[in-house]
Amino acid sequence: MPTDFRNGEFPRRGRDGLDGFLWLARVFDKARAARDETIFDYIYPCPMDRGVFDRWGITTRMFDAALDTCQSDDEILAWLKARVPDARRDDANRWLLDEKAVNLDRQDAEEGVVPV
Repeated sequence: MPTDFRNGEFPRRGRDGLDGFLWLARVFDKARAARDETIFDYIYPCPMDRGVFDRWGITTRMFDAALDTCQSDDEILAWLKARVPDARRDDANRWLLDEKAVNLDRQDAEEGVVPV
């Protein structure tokens, strides 16, 4: 997945899960773009990133350190699954879908995603 958002590419959707972890694909894309200085006008870590991290029980610093060894979706997923129990994953997913649905809808609209 490209992580250079300067040319009109977008991070993946927050609603798209990686093995049950909503937001992971999006925050992984944004974190790599921030590291590589190709994030353009996106914000990392944004309040939603921090809210998900809090519910997962990790910090931005921990996630950033994982980028040193995790280059693929499978690698970041394995790293996260080793640290985040299912109950915390589910709590983060509920928070996103219930309390932050308006934010997710706005992101989709801004990025041209057509609801299914």
